[in-house]
Amino acid sequence: MARERKKSVLWRLLIIGISVYMIATLVGLWSTLNDSRAELRELEAQLSVQQTDIDELKSLLESDSHDELVERAARERLGYVYSDEQIFIDISGK
Repeated sequence: MARERKKSVLWRLLIIGISVYMIATLVGLWSTLNDSRAELRELEAQLSVQQTDIDELKSLLESDSHDELVERAARERLGYVYSDEQIFIDISGK
C-alpha cells in the first residue's frame, strides 16, 4: 500500500511539473506573439509610408512637368533652398 501511495504521489508531482512547464511555455509564447504583432504593426506603418512615397514619385514621373521632380531632388538630396526662404532645424531630437 505504501508503494502505491509513492507511485500516486510521484505521478501527481510529475503531472504538476509538466503542467507548470506547459503554462510557463505558453506564457513565453504569448509574450513572443504580442511582440511579433507589435513589430508587424510597425512594419505595416512603414510599408504604408513607403507606398505613399512610391505613388507620389510615380505621379511625378508620369506628369508632363519634370520641374517639380528636379526641385524636389534639389531640396531633399542637395539641401538647396530659395534665396528668400528661411530654414528652421529642430535640434531637440524629437
